[in-house]
Amino acid sequence: MLATQTALKLADYVVTEAASVPTRREKFVDIKCRKSGLRPSIVVIVATIRALKYHGGVDLKQINEENLGALEKGIANLERHVNNVTQQYGLPAWCR
Repeated sequence: MLATQTALKLADYVVTEAASVPTRREKFVDIKCRKSGLRPSIVVIVATIRALKYHGGVDLKQINEENLGALEKGIANLERHVNNVTQQYGLPAWCR
């Protein structure tokens, strides 16, 4: 948090990567932000087609092949992440 607080003295906006793993996001918001008194203004979720297919169950060896079923399952996973951010933390989520 020291780096974030220092950056806020030098700039109007600071971007912090908290990782996509839910436990890391929870640690960042629930522990680091609460302890420092800072609160994120927005959460940016970055998702690629390859990542969506992977989280939809495609093996990495077939990740470059078209698989709309896995993509649908991956999108459901992405929707769950967006819902967690908006409902659990009350933060706006922007998907890119």
